[in-house]
Amino acid sequence: MLSDRQQKLAASFTVLFSIGWIELFGLPATELTKAQEITAGILMIAAILWVSEWVSLFVVSFLILALQTVWLLPSLSGDVTSPTVFYDSFFNNIILLFLGGFVLSALMQKYGLDLRFAQAILARTKGKPSATLLGIIAVCAFLSMWISNTATTAMMLTIIFPLLKHIDSQHRFRIALVLSVPFACNIGGIGTPIGTPPNAIALSYLTQQGFHISFMQWMLLTLPFMLVFLLLLWQLLLRMYPPDDIILEIKERETEALSLKHWSAIGIFVVTALGWFFGTSLSLNTGTVALFPIIVSFWFGLLDTADFRKLPWDILYIISGGLALGVALQLSGLGEVLVSILPLDLSPILILAFAAFAAGIMSTVMSNTATAGLVIPLVMSLDISNNMMLALVTTLALMCSMAMALPVTTPPNAIAFSSRAINTRDMMLCGGIMTLLGFVILVLLGPVYWQFIGNLFVINR
Repeated sequence: MLSDRQQKLAASFTVLFSIGWIELFGLPATELTKAQEITAGILMIAAILWVSEWVSLFVVSFLILALQTVWLLPSLSGDVTSPTVFYDSFFNNIILLFLGGFVLSALMQKYGLDLRFAQAILARTKGKPSATLLGIIAVCAFLSMWISNTATTAMMLTIIFPLLKHIDSQHRFRIALVLSVPFACNIGGIGTPIGTPPNAIALSYLTQQGFHISFMQWMLLTLPFMLVFLLLLWQLLLRMYPPDDIILEIKERETEALSLKHWSAIGIFVVTALGWFFGTSLSLNTGTVALFPIIVSFWFGLLDTADFRKLPWDILYIISGGLALGVALQLSGLGEVLVSILPLDLSPILILAFAAFAAGIMSTVMSNTATAGLVIPLVMSLDISNNMMLALVTTLALMCSMAMALPVTTPPNAIAFSSRAINTRDMMLCGGIMTLLGFVILVLLGPVYWQFIGNLFVINR
């Protein structure tokens, strides 16, 4: 394990060595243009730093932007002379959509609406183990559709830990309760465009390629799979860690009465959700609708400057860096070169399976945001039908979220593992099975369903 100083030195050496090598020697045995060689160097630097995490991931995004404007831009031919083509990735419709989602998340957490919802569901399970487990999974998934799955995991673990005190320390069902939280949060994020960064990256690239997908259409694409995965998770946990005949004791936490501010926060949430669902018919894109909760929440004092500073800005910039990298791959033509390496003589279904498998492996050992930012732009240059492209990109986005086999795979996994209530073996076994089930279902059923939805709603370019 490298010390912090050694990590910074390793990161600096990686950047300087890569730049120096490409400037002096290029990439031997390739027929790449200068711009493509530089883009390959930036891609390699980003991949190494994303996987190693020697520096914060959002810093890598700013490094990508700096290298693109200073190193890549002068080598690009044609009309690309302004760095704004890269700046645009750092504040566009998708970034604004996510910012609106973060503000809603801050509202729900500040006024305890997430806790109220969780308590209301769990109080109805009457202490029955299987029903309680399903309730926990449902709450985690629903909250993760709208707020940070990391915050949801932290909150829900504090709710279920009192349950563990009434279960024998050797009882296996304890593991099921703990694992249900991070895994359900991982799965729940796939349900909405704001649920997890890979969704935003997929939507952004599809939009750039001329696809028109509304908030509600994305939910139609992903909700059936989310529900299937949640039911599979429930049944898997019950079979791997059976509850036997135990009865769980649920004690509700005291919460203050709903005030005007609570109802205002609920109203903002409902109006924003309705705007995302029906904004297309009003000629409003998702980013424009996201301005509503941002303006109203801070205008009327529901959130203050301190809340604004606490928003997860690093996540926005991580997403932006991946989008900027995709722009470079497109402008330099390196994306098409990399795609040409793929076994394109295979059928589209096999290409989809190959790409999904690669995304699952990569997301297991590195950030799912970074994986989506690396893989999705590479497949956008494939010459396949509109509906098959929709199926391919949606598969990759969901597969990035379904990888959950290691404690380091996702923040929810890390939080659950840090509780010391589970061990690595349990997470690897159950998480690995869920990853495999996700891969099989997405590859076998995804293309059929998504092509049907694409034809039904004329999602094309």
